[in-house]
Amino acid sequence: MTITHQQLPPLPYAPPRLASKHVRLVRAADHLWRVQDAGGRILGHLRVVADPLGLRYRAERLVLPTGTFRLVGDFWHPDDAVQALRNG
Repeated sequence: MTITHQQLPPLPYAPPRLASKHVRLVRAADHLWRVQDAGGRILGHLRVVADPLGLRYRAERLVLPTGTFRLVGDFWHPDDAVQALRNG
């Protein structure tokens, strides 16, 4: 059985609430935020993606030479996605 990701409507989602006060989210697109640490350094990106079981939070890193995103992982909780960016 193959699970495919569904498309989210082109509406800006509210940023997810994070438990950590040491990072902040800065909107980059309707479903995408830059994750910045307290010093303003960009840790990566957090994207909301649709899944048949609900919304997932995708941790990504921007590869500057190609302008593409590299997948770090998909998570059920935004804090887990942000933690993967902090640790990776």
